[in-house]
Amino acid sequence: VAGIKGMFLANKKIDNQVKTFITYNKGRDWRLLQAPDTDLRGDPVHCLLPYCSLHLHLKVSENPYTSGIIASRDTAPSIIVASGNIGSELSDSDISMFVSSDAGNTWRQIFEEEHSVLYLDQGGVLVAMKHTSLPIRHLWLSFDEGRSWSKYSFTSIPLFVDGVLGEPGEETLIMTVFGHFSHRSEWQLVKVDYKSIFDRRCAEEDYRPWQLHSQGEACIMGAKRIYKKRKSERKCMQGKYAGAMESEPCVCTEADFDCDYGYERHSNGQCLPAFWFNPSSLSKDCSLGQSYLNSTGYRKVVSNNCTDGVREQYTAKPQKCPGKAPRGLRIVTADGKLTAEQGHNVTLMVQLEEGDVQRTLIQVDFGDGIAVSYVNLSSMEDGIKHVYHNVGIFRVTVQVDNSLGSDSAVLYLHVTCPLEHVHLSLPFVTTKNKEVNATAVLWPSQVGTLTYVWWYGNNTEVSWLSGQGLCGSSWSSKGKEITTNSRAQDNPSTLVSTEEFRSLRLSFSPNLDDYNPDIPEWRRDVSRVIKKALVEATGVPGQHILVAVLPGLPTAAELFVLPHQDPTGENKRPTEDLEQISELLIHKLNQNSVHFELKPGVQVLVHAAHLTAAPLVDLTPTHSGSAMLMLLSVVFVGLAVFVIYKFKRKIPGINVYAQMQNEKEREMVSRVSHPESRPYVPQTELRRPGQLIDEKVESQLIGK
Repeated sequence: VAGIKGMFLANKKIDNQVKTFITYNKGRDWRLLQAPDTDLRGDPVHCLLPYCSLHLHLKVSENPYTSGIIASRDTAPSIIVASGNIGSELSDSDISMFVSSDAGNTWRQIFEEEHSVLYLDQGGVLVAMKHTSLPIRHLWLSFDEGRSWSKYSFTSIPLFVDGVLGEPGEETLIMTVFGHFSHRSEWQLVKVDYKSIFDRRCAEEDYRPWQLHSQGEACIMGAKRIYKKRKSERKCMQGKYAGAMESEPCVCTEADFDCDYGYERHSNGQCLPAFWFNPSSLSKDCSLGQSYLNSTGYRKVVSNNCTDGVREQYTAKPQKCPGKAPRGLRIVTADGKLTAEQGHNVTLMVQLEEGDVQRTLIQVDFGDGIAVSYVNLSSMEDGIKHVYHNVGIFRVTVQVDNSLGSDSAVLYLHVTCPLEHVHLSLPFVTTKNKEVNATAVLWPSQVGTLTYVWWYGNNTEVSWLSGQGLCGSSWSSKGKEITTNSRAQDNPSTLVSTEEFRSLRLSFSPNLDDYNPDIPEWRRDVSRVIKKALVEATGVPGQHILVAVLPGLPTAAELFVLPHQDPTGENKRPTEDLEQISELLIHKLNQNSVHFELKPGVQVLVHAAHLTAAPLVDLTPTHSGSAMLMLLSVVFVGLAVFVIYKFKRKIPGINVYAQMQNEKEREMVSRVSHPESRPYVPQTELRRPGQLIDEKVESQLIGK
């Protein structure tokens, strides 16, 4: 309702019946409208609350040129004009026009049919025009707030009225009616000026005070308001609106307070918590030492101006936060995952559903022997960062304690380490029916439980869960290539199994060490280059040669001499060919005939370091004993030579023996210096497993 703060009209459906209610305190209290005591003809109306009341149509006009079926103005705060009916519910039949001149306390019937009502002269004059589809030429005026109406003619020819427009301004006494005389005619505009009706302006004595009230209660929205109203018997022009004469605040009562959030008004008028609301939840986020507003269940109606009275009693009061025992403790990772990487920061978040944030002791055990403590949760808002240096599943425990209780939570965190590289270590060549060990070296070494998958050739596959990478196997077929691989290794390793072979350790000029990065890829590339250089220098077919550069510094390599195989698996050359090929290779190596260019300007020479008993992996305890006897004999012979040389002049006859020995040596040197069809290779360096060294040749080698 315009002009009165906190006053509203509303239609509510109750038991399938629509009824009209009114409130004066912004919805705090609602009541039905009292029907008029008499009808338009003065006959009494028998309507008893709450079974019968006045019901209004609360539709405003969507057309700016027509008034709605209910109207109120700020300049006339006490006057309400509306259409409706009297009965048990709102109806579209038996519609009449009603007016209230005391802000909805009492109502009077003014027309039995719907009319459009306009406010003129700040509400001092009401103009009514009938709602009809027929042409009209009369309108009605009231100077006493609708108590009496006078009929006036505004046109000589009946007009189909399309709309009425009041002139803007404070002294509105002109209205314009527009319509048409017939359905085929153009619009007609009729200007109606009511200034001639008034012969003077209103003076102070033409007004009387009127107090706003609700069924006799003068305090509306916490204040008493008195307005100026023109006396109904004075026919003068008001002009500018005078407004309220005075306003005085009232003492607060229970009617000035509505139910607070979460509370509902019960039948006894008290505001009690709703079934879904827990009053203690207001202090949920409250910390010990702080305070919160504890609601009484009431709050003062918005814009209410009352003072004193029950104001303090119904106003929410600050209250100290109560202490709470920890409850609902959780520990999670910042990313929500249950895994973390070794050596990387993992952020743990501690969450507490209920409990004092301050003055709370928090203890966190990371499960790896490290624990930390905090004095309150506020210091852990950004989380707890920790680095795990080992892999495994760790039990992270957090415990919260305060003076009222404690709570704990557990998180199982799986710390993993990505496997970056796998190096496969195994011999390059082995003999038939002999077991060899293949070792997988991991980087990093501690990566937890792994699944190892080994492929032997193209048919055999071995798979198991283990923490070590060792696998022992033996091969019975000659010429077979064995390949192992893993997800973390880019290249497989190859092992050749044969009946017999020869091997020779190779060394290189020192400049190669300057360019050795000691990585598998470099060793494989250099192995191919050395093999190519050997083939070019000796003319030996490539299928007889296998070169493997060994890890570490100084740079060394293993040269393997293999028998040739045809597709049927039979050797084309006899075993003696291995001796000839080996002698040829050693001869070329000793003559510095094998070299290769590592890069422009960098030449690398390949030398024979020493020849080993083939195969290297086939050394038995018997062979080891023979080698020990051979070593001891060499030591004794060396000592004997040293003693003879040291004391040869003191021992009789020794000079004769030394002279004979020197002649024999010169004879052997001259014999070696003669050119032969093939290079000379000492027999001791091309021995087979178990073959002993000739003692004479051995003494010659030691002497050299």
